[in-house]
Amino acid sequence: MTVFVTALAVAAGRGVAGSAAVAAAVLAGQLSVGWCNDAADAQRDRACGRRDKPVATGELPPRAAAVAAGTALALCVPLSLLSGAAAGAAHLGGVAAGWAYNLRLKHTVLSPLPYAAAFGTLPAFVTLGLPSPSLPAWWAVTAGALLGVGAHLANVLPDIENDLATGVRGLPQRLGRTACRWLAPLVMLAAMTVVVAGPPRGVEISDWVLAAAAIIAVAGTAMPSRARTGWPFRAAIVVAGMAVAQLLLRGSDMS
Repeated sequence: MTVFVTALAVAAGRGVAGSAAVAAAVLAGQLSVGWCNDAADAQRDRACGRRDKPVATGELPPRAAAVAAGTALALCVPLSLLSGAAAGAAHLGGVAAGWAYNLRLKHTVLSPLPYAAAFGTLPAFVTLGLPSPSLPAWWAVTAGALLGVGAHLANVLPDIENDLATGVRGLPQRLGRTACRWLAPLVMLAAMTVVVAGPPRGVEISDWVLAAAAIIAVAGTAMPSRARTGWPFRAAIVVAGMAVAQLLLRGSDMS
């Protein structure tokens, strides 16, 4: 995420110093959200046998993760404000959405909203910090929000059974694995469509080629073969990568 937003800042014209400020703020925000998640989910991760998290294995106490999350959040505030008050507020709003997801909303039907808010505010963080600040284009915000929802669906897919067993009932868990397998690539395809069709400069041949490739990737999810049961998840990742690439290429058109 830090690399992506920093690249977006460079593409939008934030310059070296501005892009470095974006990188530092986003990294601090991401660390705070990740460590907050580790602290909040310590018991759940331990019950599910997560061996990839030091808090779950007992190598690190939950309090240490909580302190680290709070420290990263405290650093995120001044680092975000280096880009200006409006840009900083946009980024801190996205970080707050991540914390709200970890602490409460992941258990509710509103679980996609923090992802949509966090991803959707990133273009605003970039464009409001430009030498001539401006609100981001509608298509950049919409594509970011859709990518966030798609990321939520794809992220939940591998752990739906464990989530349900430990009491996490966000929207994807309520919909079930089959629905999420179909929705994840379709939402990513919607993001791709917005990025291709939204900017005012018009659709180019390369855009049509990428859009066709994305449609083919998503269409592959409909093939009735047991060998393809993992394809919807892979298709979501492939199409998300295409959408991100297009967003970076059109970064100069965001403001």
